[in-house]
Amino acid sequence: MLTVEELRELVDTGEIDTVLVAVVDMQGRLQGKRCAARYFLSEVLEHAAEGCNYLLAVDVDMNPVDGYAMSSWDTGYGDFVMKPDLSTLRRVPWQEGTALVMCDIEWESGEPVPASPRQILRRQLDRLAERGLQAFVGTELEFIVFDNTFEDAWDRGYRNLTPANQYNVDYSLLGTARIEPLLRDIRNHMAGAGLEVESAKGECNPGQHEIAFRYKEALATCDNHGIYKTGAKEIAAQHGKSLTFMAKYNEREGNSCHIHLSLRSAAGEPVFAEGRGMSALMKSFMAGQLAGLRELTYFLAPNVNSYKRFVPGSFAPTAVAWGRDNRTCALRVVGHGQSLRFENRVPGGDVNPYLAVAALIAAGLHGVDNDLRLEDEFVGNAYTSDRETVPTTLRDAASLLARSDIARDAFGKDVVDHYLNAAKVELAAYDSTVTDWERVRGFERL
Repeated sequence: MLTVEELRELVDTGEIDTVLVAVVDMQGRLQGKRCAARYFLSEVLEHAAEGCNYLLAVDVDMNPVDGYAMSSWDTGYGDFVMKPDLSTLRRVPWQEGTALVMCDIEWESGEPVPASPRQILRRQLDRLAERGLQAFVGTELEFIVFDNTFEDAWDRGYRNLTPANQYNVDYSLLGTARIEPLLRDIRNHMAGAGLEVESAKGECNPGQHEIAFRYKEALATCDNHGIYKTGAKEIAAQHGKSLTFMAKYNEREGNSCHIHLSLRSAAGEPVFAEGRGMSALMKSFMAGQLAGLRELTYFLAPNVNSYKRFVPGSFAPTAVAWGRDNRTCALRVVGHGQSLRFENRVPGGDVNPYLAVAALIAAGLHGVDNDLRLEDEFVGNAYTSDRETVPTTLRDAASLLARSDIARDAFGKDVVDHYLNAAKVELAAYDSTVTDWERVRGFERL
């Protein structure tokens, strides 16, 4: 991490010549500009930067699409302001002479843009702060590594790629050693960018791995999450490899992104534990998670592909239930004493962490404000239970969000409508696409 004074010194000595000015889009990706470092210090630092407001109104292919109130052809696709958050200023060790700063998105009037993912999370953190609380979060991202370059993978239509491991290397030190040069580079570069690395381990799908980072305050964790996803892809490319965080690359195990969350007082004292069990606050916060899970699933699983993970017996959740250290439930309570927390197992690697964490806080505060009672923990195999399930398609999730009072109360009607339109765009693109599955089944035999 860097102070402005440290950045000035590094620019004067020629060690840094470029500053990435980054915002987060609806898909959770980093977008922005590469600024000459001296220009950043002389202009952007005081006056901010500008970018086209279509960045919050495009699909994954960056196509402008209809239906957004805040940005359209009718409004001329003007600019919004990218205001640096200097607490996020840091080196980017895997890019020569480069630093990065995360930005908040504002209108020219100085008002925040409500549909910005970073602002949506900030609003929920403000609601916590009003109650004397703060959220601490950890995200656990899985990815699959391939021996193909990104360019080769594109040319192949992402078919017949070679995974970096040929078999299940879950916890295998031998299997992970096969690509340790890449994993080590990612770990060390992320540490150089201010992330606190915990560990790396293999996973089930061939070529699948996970690198875990220590939990932090919620906004910092989400910033780090986005920087890590971008950096890991860039570092893989430098090794002549590619990797994907998509929720379900093939019919085997998908890429998850389990989210751990706990609350502390404004003074930093943990508030989820009481004696040897859960505090009343945690119980009502957890009850809110159960009450809001189905109608807020869109913010945890925002793409058509996200829902392919939810297969019984796959370690991805289906049942709306909570259990103690029970991986068959959507919500898993883990830790003891000061480390007591819950894990939401619904999100995949494609999740936008800002929206997901905002949704978890919104659901929890719904439970606290309404003094909801937490049901008894689920014991056993939740996959075979009669519990309600998470939505199984994006269409179902969008329908539930459209009827959600929890979402509208927490985020506002305009924000909910903005993301409902994003779901509509994603579904329209999927519905009009002819897939390989259809060609294989129908080309000759139908």
